[in-house]
Amino acid sequence: MPTSTIIALVLAVIIVILLITSNVKMVQQTDAYVVELLGSYRTTWKHGLHLKVPFLEKVVSRVSLKENVIDFEPQKVITRDNVTVQIDTVVFYQVTDAQRYTYGVNDPILAIENLTATTLRNVIGDMELDQTLTSRESINSRMSSALDEATDAWGIKVNRVELKDITPPSEIRQAMEKQMKAERVRRAAILTAEGEKQAQILAAEGEKQSKILSAEADRQAKILAAEAEKQAQILAAEGEAEAIRTVQKANADGIVMVREAGADQSVLALQSLDAMKAIADGSATKIIIPSDLQGLASLCVSAGELFGPLNVDGAPGTGAGARGHGAGGPSAPQADVR
Repeated sequence: MPTSTIIALVLAVIIVILLITSNVKMVQQTDAYVVELLGSYRTTWKHGLHLKVPFLEKVVSRVSLKENVIDFEPQKVITRDNVTVQIDTVVFYQVTDAQRYTYGVNDPILAIENLTATTLRNVIGDMELDQTLTSRESINSRMSSALDEATDAWGIKVNRVELKDITPPSEIRQAMEKQMKAERVRRAAILTAEGEKQAQILAAEGEKQSKILSAEADRQAKILAAEAEKQAQILAAEGEAEAIRTVQKANADGIVMVREAGADQSVLALQSLDAMKAIADGSATKIIIPSDLQGLASLCVSAGELFGPLNVDGAPGTGAGARGHGAGGPSAPQADVR
């Protein structure tokens, strides 16, 4: 075989290999390829190995199916109360249809940016400044819904929109800071007043409880003192009663003993004379003479006859003398009333 033929065959093999390798495509899991045939859309390649027809087919777009993030430049919008604020937004989107994404709009990112700006102006224009600052979740939800509906024709799904920053004008910020400071001062004053009120209430409650406990203690002390005095009086009365019972029992026992000893009326009369003598020896200025004095005199005569008369020096005399003295009769006793 001539050398030129061999060279031609080798070149042909090399060209075939190059054509095959250049037209075999490996599509990744997160990508999608849009393929055209002679300038018209033919198919969309998903993940896997694909062979392109040389010179007839062309891969016109390689689209990422992963979620993408776009951070747009801050937009100036006007609220319903005519305050201009600057809002920085972040959009999270994902391509769901590579064909519509490729042929639906010329520049999808620019289209999303402009659509975000107009939607943001519409949403913020219906709110006042205070509502705008406190309604981020509502703004995010309304913008996500509006953008998702508008970009569906482009094969794009807007997952969410976040307001990264809301910047009011400097004079508004200063006024807000003053308002916030005044509000904090007011809250501090309210909290201080509430604290003082609670302290006074607690102090009053403590004083009330202290007085109640003190009164209760005094009452208990008085009750205990009264109970002690009562017990003392009961014990004293019981002791006095016991003493009276003892004395009465002794007197009764004495009477019983006298009766058992056979004492008659004469002995009792002599005891009465002894009692009169004790009274006469006292410091009383008046002496009451019993009405039965004659009976007492007769009793003395009987005693003389029994024991004998007494001499002048006090010694006992004979019985006859005693009887003679008795016959003469005793003189009536004289009471010295001083």
